[in-house]
Amino acid sequence: MSYWESYKRFPVIYKILIGFVLGIIVGAIVGPQIAVIKPLGDLLIRLLKMVVAPIVLFSLVVGAASISPARLGRIGVKIIVYYLFTTAFAVLIGIGVAAVFQPGSGIQLAGEAQQITPKTPPSPVDVLLNIVPTNPFAALTEGKVLQIIFFAIVFGIAIAYLMNSQNERIRAAGETVYKVFDGMAEAMYKIVRGILEYMPIGVFALIGYVVATYGPGVLGPLGIAVLALYVGLFIHIFLVYGGILAAFRLSILKFLKRASEAMLTAFVTRSSSGTLPVTMRVAEENLGIGKEVYAFTLPLGATINMDGTAMYQAIATIFIANALGIHLAPYQHLLIVLTAVLASIGTAGVPGAGLIMLAMVLEGVGLPLTDPNVALAYSMIAGIDVILDMGRTMVNVTGDLVGTTIVAKTEGELDESKWK
Repeated sequence: MSYWESYKRFPVIYKILIGFVLGIIVGAIVGPQIAVIKPLGDLLIRLLKMVVAPIVLFSLVVGAASISPARLGRIGVKIIVYYLFTTAFAVLIGIGVAAVFQPGSGIQLAGEAQQITPKTPPSPVDVLLNIVPTNPFAALTEGKVLQIIFFAIVFGIAIAYLMNSQNERIRAAGETVYKVFDGMAEAMYKIVRGILEYMPIGVFALIGYVVATYGPGVLGPLGIAVLALYVGLFIHIFLVYGGILAAFRLSILKFLKRASEAMLTAFVTRSSSGTLPVTMRVAEENLGIGKEVYAFTLPLGATINMDGTAMYQAIATIFIANALGIHLAPYQHLLIVLTAVLASIGTAGVPGAGLIMLAMVLEGVGLPLTDPNVALAYSMIAGIDVILDMGRTMVNVTGDLVGTTIVAKTEGELDESKWK
């Protein structure tokens, strides 16, 4: 057996883990000189971004088209209600944890405490209208994922109606279009499997660069913020997800054991969309979820269900306010909930996207980046964003799988024999 064949046979998840550990060790030993291999990590990020729009489009078209229109409505309502509920809960947990740990307190970047005037966040109507693309092809080229999702679902539903038509010509046309998109989706999964084989190298380069650049002191004044986020994520997994699973007589421990591969992949890649093929395979092979459900809910969740990201935005906003000596009023915390939920819905499932959307939340509570002190505190969060991004992405993917599991059980599409 050739070396390449042996490499391919070795589980990807272990190769990624080995790359992660080696990156930490080499980064600590070599130091800043390891920056020479950073392009290997940047290549991984570019490859993951490359497949986001096609995977979302083809997977959702196939997922929406493979379900009868009546059933698609039930699944869609269930999963969207779940996603919105858990995201709002994540923000509230983030605010509660931040109230206990008080991240950023004592830094006082702006000296004396300040008063701020919150700005009005984008209205839900504007957010909803912006989901509908005026030009779906432009949405694809510009990477507007929410607009791609809307068009893909509408197009998939139209194909489903064609395939259920009584007219033989129309039915045949619908089946042909479905097969084309199904083939495109399978081709994208094949590409992603190739990217996964490269992933250990990219992870090694990314982690090595971070350790070499920031060193152990990366957790210095930001250690409390990191601790607050991970405590909040831990609470969210066991309290919210565990409680939801328990309500449907499913064990959180059994779930975590079976979902661990997707969770670890999300942790090291920091990409919900890049992890999507792994998440889909785990859903089917480990959790026993029917393809009719996960082919629709998981691509949707990889884009609009960002529990970990929403929690991060709440904690990061409070960190910045505390660092500036600013006390946020109760109604300003409500603005954090609203803007964090809206921002998480619009966050692309690629590494670092949450940091960009954090600016929207800061703007909503009156902390624009045009203020030099806000920008300074923001840059502190940005400096360790990779550490925060790992945990929040893992929770994002975990939430997708929990919601998909619950919907599958209510639809009779869960093989519970795989949970024994």
